[in-house]
Amino acid sequence: MIPKTDDGRVLFLVPWHNRVIAGTTDTPIDEHSLEPIALEKEIEFILKTAGRYLTKQPTRQDALAVFAGLRPLAAPTGNSNKTKEISRSHKVIVSDSNLLTLTGGKWTTFRRMGQDTVDKAIKIGCLPKKESTSATQKIYSAIPTTDRSNHMYIYGSDQEAIRALEQENPVWGEKLVEHLEFKKAEVLWAVRNELAQTVEDVLSRRVRILFLDAKAAITAAPEVASILAQELGKDENWQKNQVENFEKVAKNYILN
Repeated sequence: MIPKTDDGRVLFLVPWHNRVIAGTTDTPIDEHSLEPIALEKEIEFILKTAGRYLTKQPTRQDALAVFAGLRPLAAPTGNSNKTKEISRSHKVIVSDSNLLTLTGGKWTTFRRMGQDTVDKAIKIGCLPKKESTSATQKIYSAIPTTDRSNHMYIYGSDQEAIRALEQENPVWGEKLVEHLEFKKAEVLWAVRNELAQTVEDVLSRRVRILFLDAKAAITAAPEVASILAQELGKDENWQKNQVENFEKVAKNYILN
């Protein structure tokens, strides 16, 4: 963590799948889009600031992927619109009809967000009173992790089922892209067990290659489309459209 930068922001360097995520920035926007694009000034800020703390100054060529997102911030009670002054905490709002709305918050507090929502529903009489088990309830397939050298640890107890797919058909044990660790069996698992329906589902929200190496994700797209088509009963035109649509998205993740 870099606690203080030129403009007072905090910068993080976070290890993830043998890569490092550098960020974040926080810039208010007037218009939103389904595919937010990182601003040039944000990219330069991250590269410049990170370079002061690394043995080598990172360049644009070192960035395997660049991505931006939109943070939902609960509106402040005062008149200020500065993002750093807006609370990162969530709010549970109850309408006159007892409709509950959960807004704001962040992924890392999902348990508390859920608990507060249910507690509010209990308080207004929409649910029977019951003690929350959220704090001790394990996430699906959770097992203790001591060895992170094999990326398959992220699947928890499902690892064995994915390895069984590789044994069932040696082709599924092949890599999607030669220089990356991810295998075809993971695509198969995603469509059969994780509700993946599109190439973007797989490479962005399941296997995550888009965020780790955008160019490699484009390379993997045709093979992923082929596996999906076989599993979902789709034709060649569907495959072609899937690859084209994914390439349009993935190009925004490549830093030229």
